[in-house]
Amino acid sequence: MSIHHVRRGSGKPLILVHGLGSSRDAWSLVTLTLAIHREVIALDLPGHGRSPPENDSGTFAGLARSFDDWLVQEKLPGADMVGSSMGARLVLEMARRGRAGAVVALDPGGFWKGWERGFIKTTLSASGLLVRSLRPALPKLAHSPTARTLLLAQLAARPWALNGDLVARELASIADTATFDALVRDLAYGPPQAGPAAANTGPVTIGWGRHDRLCFPVQARRAKRAFPNARLVWFKRSGHFPMWEQPGETVRTILETLGQDQ
Repeated sequence: MSIHHVRRGSGKPLILVHGLGSSRDAWSLVTLTLAIHREVIALDLPGHGRSPPENDSGTFAGLARSFDDWLVQEKLPGADMVGSSMGARLVLEMARRGRAGAVVALDPGGFWKGWERGFIKTTLSASGLLVRSLRPALPKLAHSPTARTLLLAQLAARPWALNGDLVARELASIADTATFDALVRDLAYGPPQAGPAAANTGPVTIGWGRHDRLCFPVQARRAKRAFPNARLVWFKRSGHFPMWEQPGETVRTILETLGQDQ
C-alpha cells in the first residue's frame, strides 16, 4: 500500500481527505492552523497527486477499500478525519463502517438523485476534458481573475477572488489524474452513500456551501437524513469548497466538531 501523505504538527491525528482529481494541496489554506492543535495528516488518494493508482482506484468502492486498508497499515482506525467532496463521502463511509472518530464532511458527493446523476456526469466529464486541453496554459489562466471566473463559476461563489497558486495546482491535478473519467462515471451512476454512522463513531458534522452549484444544497438534507445524528452547518459565502472561500469558518467548524478550543 503506497499512499503518499504528509504529517504536520503534533498531538492526536487528524486526517484530511481531498476530493476527485485533487491532492493534499487542496487543504493548504487550513493545514497550518489545524496543525497548531493536532498532528495533521494530509494524503493523496490512490491515482491522485503522488500516490499511484491501484487496480480498483477508478471506483469509489476501490478508493474506500484502499483508504480503509491504509488506516490499518498506519494504525489509524478510529482517527478523526475531515473530507471534501468525494473525500467527504469517503470519511462518511468510514463513519458508517465504524472506522472513524469525529468526522467533518464538506459538501460530500453521493447524495444526488434522478437528473442530478446525468448532470454530475456531463458537467464533470466536460470539465475534465476542458482542463486537459488547456494543460499548457493552466498556470497563466489560474492567475487571471477573469479566467478563474470562467473556469470555476460552478465551484466557487467568488471564483475571481480565489488564490491563483491554489487554483493552478488544483487544475493541474485534475488534468493529471488518470482515473478521473472512470471515477466520474462510477460516482454519477453508482449507489448512493448509505448511512448512518456506526455507534462507535464520534461527532459528525456535514458542512455545505450555500452557493454549491455542483452538489446542490438540496442534497444536504438527504445527507442529513442518511446520517440523522450529524450536525448540519451552512457556509453562507461559499461554493463547493468551504476551505478555499471561508477557511477561517472551516477551521472553526472542524475544531468545534473535535471539541477543541480555538
